[in-house]
Amino acid sequence: MNESDDDDLQLCPTTLAALKEFLKEKEERENQLKHTLENQHLDVSFDENWQLSQFWYDDKTTDTLVKGAIQCTESDGKIALISCPTLYSKLKKTSGERKVTLFEYDERFKAYGSDFVPYNYKFPLKIPGDMSNFYDLVIADPPFLSDECLTKTALTIKFLAKKDIVLCTGAIMSDLAERLLNVKICNFVPQHRNNLANEFYCYSNFDFDKMLQ
Repeated sequence: MNESDDDDLQLCPTTLAALKEFLKEKEERENQLKHTLENQHLDVSFDENWQLSQFWYDDKTTDTLVKGAIQCTESDGKIALISCPTLYSKLKKTSGERKVTLFEYDERFKAYGSDFVPYNYKFPLKIPGDMSNFYDLVIADPPFLSDECLTKTALTIKFLAKKDIVLCTGAIMSDLAERLLNVKICNFVPQHRNNLANEFYCYSNFDFDKMLQ
């Protein structure tokens, strides 16, 4: 190809400007579509599946846990939710630039896109290796009140967490929770939409109550 051929392939200024404008508008449309889809995902609601031992928090509890999560992480922090999908939507809407990841067994929550990571507590370390010590805050609510479930979930928590841990589980798990994760009972008491027969506590390895003030 000679120099004259190069000249023939060059776009005139008017055409070049039109092409740049087209590409800019295309990018804006794609970003708008992405934003719309993300918001649609956040508005999806799911019923409890009791066979999966799902018991959703009431609105006040959701708001309180979300407030605490925001208060104890930096604006670009990373938050992991383990088996507590009802927190995701509200937290995502208020999280700003924070990264929020939901680790969940129920595949209905694939609707949350790339923020959803399939999780089965029976295989506690079957998660991406690059997530080790990745999250500034881990909030977990093991689905079953059993030593096995808490012990295996604790392995996942310790794998993911840099430091701060919030655990929501039954009062009967208090001793084991403290041994496994060095967490203490908080003053804040989570509540559920459908009242549970089992007494339920919130635990943390830092002063989570202070974050709720």
